[in-house]
Amino acid sequence: MVTDLVDVVAEFPIARRALWDLLLEPQTYPRVFLGVGACERLHDVDGHPLLELRIGSPQTEIRLRQIRVVVGRWYESFELQCPGTSSFASVRLSGEGERTHVTITLFAPARIHPYVTQMSNGEVIDWARSGLRRAADLVRGTPTSVAVNAENSPVRLQVGVARQMMSSGVLTSRPDLAAKQLRGLAKWGFNLAGGYAAAAAHSPDRLALVADGSTRTFREMNDRTDALAAAMASVGLGAGDAVGLLSRNHAGMVECMVSAGKLGVDVALLNAGLSGRRIEEIVQRHRLSALFVDGDLEELVRYLHSDIPRYNTDGRPTSPEQATVEDLVATGGSEFRRPSQPGRLIVLTSGTSGVPKGARRPHPKGFGTVAALLSRIPMGMDETMLIPAPLFHTWGLAGLQLSTALRATVLLSERFDAEECLRKVAEHQASTMIVVPTMVNRILDLPASVRERYDTSSLRHVVSCGAPLAGATVLRFMDAYGEVLYNVYGSTEVSWATIADPDDLLTSPTTAGTPPLGTKVAVLGPDHRPVPRGATGHIYVGNHMLFDGYVNAAPPDEADGMLDTGDLGYLDAAGRLFVAGRDDEMIISGGENVFPRPVEEALAHLPQVSEVAVVGVPDHEFGQRLAAFVVKREGSGLDPDMIRSYIRNRLSRFSVPRDVTFLSALPRGETGKILKRMLVGGPTERTV
Repeated sequence: MVTDLVDVVAEFPIARRALWDLLLEPQTYPRVFLGVGACERLHDVDGHPLLELRIGSPQTEIRLRQIRVVVGRWYESFELQCPGTSSFASVRLSGEGERTHVTITLFAPARIHPYVTQMSNGEVIDWARSGLRRAADLVRGTPTSVAVNAENSPVRLQVGVARQMMSSGVLTSRPDLAAKQLRGLAKWGFNLAGGYAAAAAHSPDRLALVADGSTRTFREMNDRTDALAAAMASVGLGAGDAVGLLSRNHAGMVECMVSAGKLGVDVALLNAGLSGRRIEEIVQRHRLSALFVDGDLEELVRYLHSDIPRYNTDGRPTSPEQATVEDLVATGGSEFRRPSQPGRLIVLTSGTSGVPKGARRPHPKGFGTVAALLSRIPMGMDETMLIPAPLFHTWGLAGLQLSTALRATVLLSERFDAEECLRKVAEHQASTMIVVPTMVNRILDLPASVRERYDTSSLRHVVSCGAPLAGATVLRFMDAYGEVLYNVYGSTEVSWATIADPDDLLTSPTTAGTPPLGTKVAVLGPDHRPVPRGATGHIYVGNHMLFDGYVNAAPPDEADGMLDTGDLGYLDAAGRLFVAGRDDEMIISGGENVFPRPVEEALAHLPQVSEVAVVGVPDHEFGQRLAAFVVKREGSGLDPDMIRSYIRNRLSRFSVPRDVTFLSALPRGETGKILKRMLVGGPTERTV
């Protein structure tokens, strides 16, 4: 057991001032010391900075500690004092040139940090020296920011995938059923068509889909998509063609994707939130041979050339003569030529910073995709999955593909409604919900009296992806619904990169997590070399599901088989990834690199703030400055000066937004992602 007094001595070949500057920077501690999940500056007390540290883990206990930083002699000594526990750490630096000697005296460390409670003095000394060594690596530029989960070891990966498939039950232990499953996959591949065929072989009468007003068993999905594929062939569609699918979440949309895949036809998943002009550009760029469109979305394609055939997907055609998916299924039979390659799905990028690009999704080459997600999100077989996230979005589509392997009954709704989601969870005892972050916020925004009407105790996995989750939102959700939240970081181009499970999020609420099975994540500098742990750089990802390229656009940068996500971030001491923001969002203000996301995170903790977005704008004096766009909660008395003062005390003067704009709502795309490019120069309620 650790004693009340521990002395730590270390020496490093770096300049004293460089290490001093790091140790006085609050963000250094969660980046280089294990067991520190977050560290934020609150305000000054008698001229001394007051920090709040999130310390520990769910296994050891998580504590919030307020630490006062008291500087003695500049560049020589300071203390980290915890008045609440009568504990402190005294830090002394000495040395000349490129040599620094560090002496730390820890008094009563077990009172402040649960991580060290069960350690011996020697283990505590090693823990402190390891953190100091990582800080020294930051100064020296040691290339340590690489996290790998079996991606570089084919044998280890294959063993891990096989173990995951057998332990999860994706592959049955019954030889006769397993053979039928594998025949379905061998026929159509590891895609939606193969997934439904394999599930139909194992559990033909189990419900596959429950959509608004309709249901489908796995047998019905397999048979109906055979018929629809035959009908598509009879109207002239075939391998090498591409069609557009403009639809909300319902059974007809899923059947179109599966049937086109069986026929070898590519499907461009059109975002229902796009303008008619943008859809016209996509139709021309992808040379689409036909369109499958919901009735209420027909107005978006009414000006397209009449030579492009259109079929109704939702059973609500705008004219009696328009053929519907149901009509095609009824006349299709089941015979069609099987293509050499199944059709691919083309998912549009979010277009938050410009024109959406079409990204060709690859065909999974085995069970690796399912194994990767299950390695971090332990979903069960034969359960119920609610997918309110749009299926034309990468994450909604990924949830649907995963559901076929798990033989899950999928609940779909054409439009998202927060209370309706809770009602469906309670009614169907759903265990998994696939969401985007704005849906998490909308559920929390419901009055407590509404949320308490529904029994959601069946939920074990609420899996969010598509945009960052604010730390305040993470903690509020888990306070309300338990430790069921998962945060997936990825993109249309790289599929998944990291997954944060509930333990990760309780420890560090803003983390994006760690790589799942078969994935490599690296944070690289401009020279494509890894930066040190804790240093910010470009996030690169490698896995077997990197996209097959854009349609008519140059691919992102590549390094050592990994793709650039376009995001900046860092890895902490535990190998958890943190995303700082898009590389084009970082601004340089007065010579300082400033990211919007820390400002957004800080403002999200204010109880008066419902939503916030921060962007960079030009500034004559400083080059660039931050501008904050805030949605206030009803009845709050928040004003711009309060926001500026709060950020000035929490972060730095360069992070203070000079412009504060109050809006009734933030502009969002159909998937819920904030469209920051629309904020600058857009309509406002009040600008200060």
